[in-house]
Amino acid sequence: MHATIPTPARVLPSDEQLNWLALRMTPGLGTRTAVQLLVHFQSPEAIFRASITELEVAGVSSAVARNLSTGFGFEDALIQQRKLAERGAVLIPYSSSSYPPRLKEIYDPPPMLFARGRVEILDTLCIAIVGTRRPTAYGTAATTRLAKDLADAGLTITSGMARGIDTAAHKAALETGGSTIAVFGCGVDELYPTENRKLSEQIAERGLILSDFPMGTPPYPQNFPMRNRIISGLSAGVLIVEGGEYSGSAITARLAADHGREVFAVPGNITSKMSYAPNLLIKQGAKLVQDWNDIITELKPDDRRWLASDFRKRLNLNENGAGESEEGGEASLDIGPMTGLGRVVLNVLKLDAAVQLDNLVETLAPNSASEIIATLFELELQGLIRQLPGKSYLRVWGD
Repeated sequence: MHATIPTPARVLPSDEQLNWLALRMTPGLGTRTAVQLLVHFQSPEAIFRASITELEVAGVSSAVARNLSTGFGFEDALIQQRKLAERGAVLIPYSSSSYPPRLKEIYDPPPMLFARGRVEILDTLCIAIVGTRRPTAYGTAATTRLAKDLADAGLTITSGMARGIDTAAHKAALETGGSTIAVFGCGVDELYPTENRKLSEQIAERGLILSDFPMGTPPYPQNFPMRNRIISGLSAGVLIVEGGEYSGSAITARLAADHGREVFAVPGNITSKMSYAPNLLIKQGAKLVQDWNDIITELKPDDRRWLASDFRKRLNLNENGAGESEEGGEASLDIGPMTGLGRVVLNVLKLDAAVQLDNLVETLAPNSASEIIATLFELELQGLIRQLPGKSYLRVWGD
């Protein structure tokens, strides 16, 4: 985890924004060194005020120290500032409260992010869905179903806006009314691929377009592996749907493992080249995914706790417990904060025989699967039930 530096207001004053942009546009200054300088000097202004000797002591080369000391990047920074204003984009510096804490955990977090759209989405729980640009019909169908279900569950779908699986994931999230983040391998004012013009406009309006590349940066091929680290870094886990042996999705999966993220994969036809990456990942220990619950149940406790809380808010459930039971009767249980549905679920579960999730969903209709999953999270976190292999649940609390 990187050291903490002061958190400024979300909206940067013009001169402060200019300093951040000048830092980004300084020739020869890499992302890791930039963050190292920010931690050391606490702000871009302090970096530009430092002497060449102070900068060299902080770990930069003589050439970069001279570029910083002379303000070499300010001319380009003015151009960037104008482009940000023209496109309605914002700058999210490393020190901002809007900068995703999870992204700071990776080896080389970007010193700043360029964004268009709903910046507040960065405060949500993300899951990445990536795959080949040439999917099979099976891959597209699996992506659409899983992305919709995960978005319905409250997860933000993160991907790279490429053709194929990425595009299908973004579209599915929007179609179900969920949130999505498209991480570009170019400037957020660029269009790539060109056929995604409408989708790009939809994401800028209802989701978020994100990049660590300056405005106007073309989609150079070498940018996309760098882009992948942000997709992984933002997310609690990465789902690979289809991909060849040397595909970008396989690179993203390796980055996810390096970042300590969960790696998930959809199994594919062994005769298809597009199944190579996910099938190999499963052999190497990735979690096999058949439906959205396979991902939800593998999330870390803190992420599941956040998701359960988000479920309660979105479903307008009473976090303090209404104390009411079905059919007008009064609940007799007094076990702390629990929704009315929580009490119903607890009464359905048994102490001596596990009940499968599918049976619970069928028994508790018309409550939705999302509501039931959220309630199971809540009960498990309270230590009242236990999850067994095969998505079965056992009650561990008796009257």
